[in-house]
Amino acid sequence: MKNLTRTAPRTARSLDHLVLPTTSLETARSRLKTLGFTVAPVGVHPFGTENACVYFADGTFLEPLAIGQRETAEAATLHGNQFTARDAAYRFRRGQEGLSAIVMGSTDAKADQQQFIKAGISGGEVLDFGREFETPEGKTARMEFRLSFAADLRSPDFFGFTCERINVPKADRSKLTAHNNGVVAIRSVILTENNPTDFQYLFQELINEREVEAHSFGMDIKASNATVSVLTPDGFTAMFGAKLELNERGILGQAIVFASNDLSALTLSLTRQNIEFAEHMGRVIVAKASGQGVMFVFEAAQ
Repeated sequence: MKNLTRTAPRTARSLDHLVLPTTSLETARSRLKTLGFTVAPVGVHPFGTENACVYFADGTFLEPLAIGQRETAEAATLHGNQFTARDAAYRFRRGQEGLSAIVMGSTDAKADQQQFIKAGISGGEVLDFGREFETPEGKTARMEFRLSFAADLRSPDFFGFTCERINVPKADRSKLTAHNNGVVAIRSVILTENNPTDFQYLFQELINEREVEAHSFGMDIKASNATVSVLTPDGFTAMFGAKLELNERGILGQAIVFASNDLSALTLSLTRQNIEFAEHMGRVIVAKASGQGVMFVFEAAQ
């Protein structure tokens, strides 16, 4: 029997993107293209990191993240940049590949920080930055962002933040959101912990949603456009057919569930590319690999 915990309603934030540390963008780009994704040109941050994003029609995206200039990233960390500090900590503890952060959309990151401070989950000072990006037409434009961080000291290998777009020029991303594997959206993010509800409070504040669906596999909290699930090892195995053992406490990123318009074409493409996959409960599952730091799960969009 499922148990619903309800308190005063809030307006849930939307999932914006997921941060996926990787050894090199070249490796990530190659792997993601082989899986049927369209990958954007490299974006360079002013604090030493760089990305090559994968955008979806629902407005979400993946951010494969690499270290472009190590000295610059280390200097930013010394000056209090929480983004580079937490990325460095993740790589030190977990290696160069994985899923380190969930990012929620925001219209007021400064207000988010005050919420996080009041809730006791602030992950540090607000970060303002801008960077240049290349449009699909080959033009250059500048984007500016404001980030507010949330974290739990009991879980050093995971953090969250909200992202406010201060200045983002309009650009036609239709070419970037068209993927050969038919993916149109991120359906859910799968995290694990031996006792998921120990971290209920963190996710309620990050997502800005008090309602938690607790079940025998763990717990789910719904953002406005996706679900964040924290599962026990047994729950993860039951849901995805993969054996998992957790020998330490804390939240760990394990899988991303995508909505695809054409699973048949996807499986045919994976077969032609000699990529191993499994089918479980109507889903197509691809185990993590270099350049793909977590399990990718594909399910029918409808």
